[in-house]
Amino acid sequence: MSVQRYRGKVYLIGAGPGDPELITLKAVNALKQCDVLLVDDLVNPAVLQHAKQGARIIPVGKRGGCKSTPQAFIERLMLRFAKAGAIVGRVKGGDPFVFGRGGEEMLSLRNAGIALEVIPGITAGCAVPAALQIPVTHRDFTRGVTFITGHGKNDAPLNYVALAASETTLVIYMGVVNLGEIVNGLIAAGMSAAMPACAIQNGTRDNQRHIICRLGGIVASVASAALASPAIVVIGEVVSLANVQSDSDLFASLTVDAMAAA
Repeated sequence: MSVQRYRGKVYLIGAGPGDPELITLKAVNALKQCDVLLVDDLVNPAVLQHAKQGARIIPVGKRGGCKSTPQAFIERLMLRFAKAGAIVGRVKGGDPFVFGRGGEEMLSLRNAGIALEVIPGITAGCAVPAALQIPVTHRDFTRGVTFITGHGKNDAPLNYVALAASETTLVIYMGVVNLGEIVNGLIAAGMSAAMPACAIQNGTRDNQRHIICRLGGIVASVASAALASPAIVVIGEVVSLANVQSDSDLFASLTVDAMAAA
């Protein structure tokens, strides 16, 4: 492990899934200390109200299917500011260590001798289903939950046989672009086409939208509803517990009720 050599410090901050009230107190306190904030695209700008007055805010957006800031450039920025003595906040949606490249950034900082602290955040994989009252675990329905990404570093195929046999709720981050391949792979591996499934766009935000249907129909339903990234896909019996009859005005939801169409 590299010995710390610089006065600066980096906070890897999880800002939560989108609803600005779901940021943690620890994250708020870290934001108040930072001289520079490197902010991901999926972070709700409302959380930046907690930033230190006069802090420099630099967008470093990364989103699937869109023009993104190169990861190497983000790491160079962190190192440059920290080596100059600044307190840097690397602000990420959800949790830094759940498909947020926080692990890569941690190693880069360690190797450069930069002090760092990780501020965990509420990950979208739990919070977004919960917004529809879908529990990702429930002992009457599932043995657990498996978090996967629809985009691997080298686009290696998922182990569909293992996923289909796992008897767990599947929560897929960044799964919309490759949804057809994922669904076909799961069904070919033995998962029932009648398995309940859900896709949720802009989860926990005031413009949240979702569809609920059977696994075999989710690709067509997502296309029909024009759902796009950022979105979480949930596959499993627990989806049948969703409360889609809420009279709350908090979410503007689009529900395609195809549960009876196996």
